Amino acid sequence: MEDWVECSFEDLLDYEQPTKYIVSSTKYSDEFKTPVLTAGKSFIKGYTNETEGVFNNLPTIIFDDFTTATQYVNFEFKVKSSAMKILIPTSRFVNMPLTYFAMQVNQIRSDTHKRYWISVFAKKKVSLPPLPIQRAIVSKIESLFSSLDSGIADLKKAQAQLKIYRQAVLKKAFEGELTKEWREQQRDLPSADELIELIESERQIDFENQIKVWTSNVNDWETNGKKNKKPKKPRQLDRKTFDDFIIEYPTPKRWKLCQIGEVMWYLTDYHANGSYSVLKENVTLSETPGYAIMIRATNFEKNDFIDELKFVDQKGYDFLKKSKLFGGEILIGKIGNAGKVYLMPNLNKKASLAMNLFALRFKYLSSKYIYYQLKSFHQDKEIRSYVKGVGNPTIDKISIRSIHINLCSREEQDLVVKVIESRLSVCDKVEKDIKDSLVKATALRQSILKKAFEGKLLTKAEIEKCKQEADYEPASVLLERIKKEKK
Repeated sequence: MEDWVECSFEDLLDYEQPTKYIVSSTKYSDEFKTPVLTAGKSFIKGYTNETEGVFNNLPTIIFDDFTTATQYVNFEFKVKSSAMKILIPTSRFVNMPLTYFAMQVNQIRSDTHKRYWISVFAKKKVSLPPLPIQRAIVSKIESLFSSLDSGIADLKKAQAQLKIYRQAVLKKAFEGELTKEWREQQRDLPSADELIELIESERQIDFENQIKVWTSNVNDWETNGKKNKKPKKPRQLDRKTFDDFIIEYPTPKRWKLCQIGEVMWYLTDYHANGSYSVLKENVTLSETPGYAIMIRATNFEKNDFIDELKFVDQKGYDFLKKSKLFGGEILIGKIGNAGKVYLMPNLNKKASLAMNLFALRFKYLSSKYIYYQLKSFHQDKEIRSYVKGVGNPTIDKISIRSIHINLCSREEQDLVVKVIESRLSVCDKVEKDIKDSLVKATALRQSILKKAFEGKLLTKAEIEKCKQEADYEPASVLLERIKKEKK
């Protein structure tokens, strides 16, 4: 590149320790004037009314000494901590915006806990063009970034609108609006009351059968001289609920607003009680024949049921029989991720419930119908009202049983799910396109910066125009002037 020169960042930038600019009180208020900064993504932590120790040698670059994150700053500020360097120009001839852009191209790995400015970053090399070309590059980058930022803002706005649309779909679905026309055309459609009566009746029959099996097992145990432990007597499903949460929910004819405790078939959580610990972890399915996956919330958060799994062997799986998962269960976070709702997939692999999750099983009801309803606005609001604590939030079984759902016939449940998934699949496609575009926008930003410091961003005509300016000179001459002024 004609008239360019290579230099290091320490030729262009000196640093000042942030100690005397650290804020004394973190009682921030938007009514105060001076921003308190960090070099990370949060950038502005808050605003302070402190007037002493305000940095005003502008513009500047703040540099996180441990992560190498940077921010360009052209307004007065104070800082949050000492884990940064405040970078200032070594000379009045240093173009700070251009230097900041150069730092974005020269990223380094920061996976060791050390201070990076003096030891690594200051010594990195950068290509320096003549001053008029510097100004032209900064102007063009800012223009391109402005257009890019506008497009990103539109994409994020579309993301927010999709989120609103998803909730609107769920709201209408569980108020009966999406299946209203179909419902009105049906004859002899079972009511929700009839469905609840069926579940109650079958649940009672199931319990009586459990008692018969238990009685037979006890007789065998007594016949064999009462060896080992006496078989444990089955308990009826606990249906205790809270009744003080008021939910305003339009309920169509033949639907019914009920609580999960009225219609669930099974509710459990992890039952190891310390007797079985995880035997294998962070390995893949192919490496663990005969083992059962311990299903954790992280599997759902990462949408990963293949890698970084935890397992128990067959003995542990059998011991944790109450926690077995077969697919289709509703899982709800118990501690930490309290109240988050997941739908257990069919993995064609033995699976067992890990700690910090509840598992709900339903019979004669659609699990997907329950799942989508628990993700909708009304239920999300109710679930959040039952979550207790801030640092490590929790939710209990009584709260789970208390959640209200709008129930309809099984036939209509299946149709509701079909309509929801038809509409949300379009959302999924659009959202994927938006996410892909945001990734491309990030890559494009880096591509623009890379071209700038390879001398490929400006056209030949733009470069020739720069050469006509009065202060045009080779960058090697400029660098000598900078070094002289630095001394």
